[in-house]
Amino acid sequence: MSEEKKGFFGRLKAGLTKTRDNIVHGIDAVFGGFSSIDEDFYEELEEILIMGDIGVRATEEILEKLRGQVKENHIKQPADCKQFLIRNIIEQMQVGETAYEFERRQSVVLVIGVNGVGKTTTVGKLAGKLKAQGRKVLLAAADTFRAAAGEQLGEWANRAGVDVIGGSEGADPASVIYDAVNAAKARGADVLLCDTAGRLHNKKNLMEELRKIDRIIDREFPDAHRENLVVLDATTGQNALQQAKEFGEAADLTGIILTKMDGTAKGGIAVAIQSELKVPVKYIGVGETIDDLQKFDAEQFVNALFDVAEDGTDREEESAGEEDQEG
Repeated sequence: MSEEKKGFFGRLKAGLTKTRDNIVHGIDAVFGGFSSIDEDFYEELEEILIMGDIGVRATEEILEKLRGQVKENHIKQPADCKQFLIRNIIEQMQVGETAYEFERRQSVVLVIGVNGVGKTTTVGKLAGKLKAQGRKVLLAAADTFRAAAGEQLGEWANRAGVDVIGGSEGADPASVIYDAVNAAKARGADVLLCDTAGRLHNKKNLMEELRKIDRIIDREFPDAHRENLVVLDATTGQNALQQAKEFGEAADLTGIILTKMDGTAKGGIAVAIQSELKVPVKYIGVGETIDDLQKFDAEQFVNALFDVAEDGTDREEESAGEEDQEG
């Protein structure tokens, strides 16, 4: 495993501390507090998962699967089905192989989301990552409503060593996209990353704007692979899910980027969003630096959440092993 990945796992584990306190300690209490698997056991588990922002639909699916596994494997002791529960949560969140197709093809990526979720920063970090992979990246500063957005994106562009196409403050975002698409074609860019305005309070305008942008890309760049990524702030929990639903009405979402996973007790929302919308979480962010935005890995996320080592061994097994060595 690369040092970068290793370091990220450590930061993710530390970042999920509050979520762990919110969900895992409750789950441990259920597994430790029941001597048999009965309806009360399932009800307690259900309550903890829902309270932990994992969401009603995801919780129902996870527990329905667990019930089947308990029957099938004739499990009598609660402790013996804990690994099944962890596995089911991982499976609920798997991201398909094709999730990062845009990295390999000539693509236009619209990054959408309300202001304040870290959208512009995320575009900058993505640009840096793609550039490091040897891709030719161009940025479009189509958030022309927020005064500092273009400036901020310019700073990230400098840092990543990529060009940015922008419009003056208050310019029509669709015209910025038009210019950027044509620049991307002329310069042979691999990926055009577009920062867009984040207004949800006036959903009608937002929808119109996104439709207009969509039409322009379809017309000017019909062969480009398309990606619409919505950036959500994990600390807002169920609110983030609501935002994703509203953006989903305005654009065909292909992926989710969850920022601010560090320091939130609502990290379970990653499971809920994916389950409710059937849209994969593709990236998660746990801090400010470029390395703090990483591709989402369900196994890594759930292991970090349950404080399990990266190879999947339980922390209790680990510490028992260390004691044996010491003895």
